[in-house]
Amino acid sequence: MKKIILFLLTFVSANAQELSLEMAQKLSAMPLHCINSEFPNKTSHLSDKETDAKLLPHELHPVFYGCLDWHSSVHGHWMLVKLLKQFPNIQNKEEIIKVLDNSFQRDKMILEAEYFGKYTASKGYERTYGWAWLLKLDEELSTWDSDLGRKWFSALQPLTEKIVTIWKEYLPKQTYPNRTGVHPNTAFGLCFAYDWAKNKNDNDFLNLIVQKSKDFYLNNTKIPAHLEPDGSDFFSPSLQAADLMTRILPKKEYAKWFAAYFTKEGINRICIAPTVSDRSDYQIVHLDGLSFSRAWNMKTIAKHLPHNNQTKLKFEKTSSEFISKSLKIIFDGGYGGEHWLASFAIFALSVK
Repeated sequence: MKKIILFLLTFVSANAQELSLEMAQKLSAMPLHCINSEFPNKTSHLSDKETDAKLLPHELHPVFYGCLDWHSSVHGHWMLVKLLKQFPNIQNKEEIIKVLDNSFQRDKMILEAEYFGKYTASKGYERTYGWAWLLKLDEELSTWDSDLGRKWFSALQPLTEKIVTIWKEYLPKQTYPNRTGVHPNTAFGLCFAYDWAKNKNDNDFLNLIVQKSKDFYLNNTKIPAHLEPDGSDFFSPSLQAADLMTRILPKKEYAKWFAAYFTKEGINRICIAPTVSDRSDYQIVHLDGLSFSRAWNMKTIAKHLPHNNQTKLKFEKTSSEFISKSLKIIFDGGYGGEHWLASFAIFALSVK
């Protein structure tokens, strides 16, 4: 592992905005290691009776049972698809294909889809963080013009269709947004849902997302970003909503909204890298992910601000620093970080 860290350091430049083949190769080892690793495991399964309380993770979820939890397995799959698309000659290509081919089987995806609604509380399972990453995985496959991409995309459809159906059922009933910095964050989910609906030309879903985004965030002003982060955040609630609204508002309207949304104190606070006191702690290490997600939020937001905007320049500089510093320590935390952080790193690097 120390050799990997030293290797990565040679590829992390001051701005760290480009993903090299070599870095992709090293980072790909993280999801490859855990996708078929069933334990340790956090199932989050609410049991109806004794028999289903005894089911092992792979019995509950025939595909997404590894990487500690369902959602981390999903975005681990997304990451490997992303790397295979971007680097078709990656050295461990055959290993990646073998792992993914085992996952993307229609009969398994049908069983994954059936879980959502099979038990008393399972219809809301992974709402909406896991749902969002599933749609990002579907979007990645749908835009891959290759035999493998088409094959795996087709296999995934039973689960995609289920997630879209239950999200469309849920969103009209969602009266208030979740503003936490962890999994249930509403703005993060709506970002990925918007991207998927836009790519799919699903206008009914898209219109619903746009309206809910306006209901939740359009009138927000002086957001208390100066109080961030909480102790186990991997999202910035303020930045996630600002990222979402880049999709909802035209640039001129967005600039006006943004000026009223943040305070100077809040912007200064979120541009300070979070302190990670113990990377072996499964919750504290979330703060490494916060640096990556803040970076991709800032890059997206900066593109929608005027050229002479001082926050635009600040966000461009800060996002680069966050990525550079966080890549240097990505292998330092043990399994608590290794089962998911590479996906956040790849996504941060993929936002241009």
